Amino acid sequence: MSIFKQILSAINNPEQEASTNQLGSIFDAVQQLSGNYQANPSAVQSAMTIVGSYTKSALQQQRRQGGTAQVNQLLERFGGTQASPQVLSTLFGSSQLQDMILQISRRTGLDSRTIQAMLPILVPLVLNFLRTGNNQKNIQGTNPVLNSFLDSDGDGDVDLNDMMNMASRYLSR
Repeated sequence: MSIFKQILSAINNPEQEASTNQLGSIFDAVQQLSGNYQANPSAVQSAMTIVGSYTKSALQQQRRQGGTAQVNQLLERFGGTQASPQVLSTLFGSSQLQDMILQISRRTGLDSRTIQAMLPILVPLVLNFLRTGNNQKNIQGTNPVLNSFLDSDGDGDVDLNDMMNMASRYLSR
């Protein structure tokens, strides 16, 4: 099941955290980020796709080292719509950050300083998407959105841009 279908399923499941308000707040944060940096919203969404790929790798490594509970704690701690510079050092090494910035710059045309300023909010937004599958009563429980994200086909392509477009249509934005 695609990650978007997992999110829709979570929205319809009262035991899971997902809501249309949560998705709306993610979209609002992307729009605000675009405005704050005079960046094309599609460039920011493309940046999120790249951030998603790097985040997927980082969370897979976290899961191998500390289990699902550790990943759930990271989602709970850092998943939101506010900037969190600490999430960058928690999930990524400096070479990963530099690679991510370079890839985002090449794909979007955004300059590296702008990207560096955006990353502390883009990573929490990606983690916020993943939080949608959290069980409201037990964050250590199964999160089907996170599982779908981490256990996808392994092609390295985490196209959050497509997912954001589908969610935008769902929310009629």
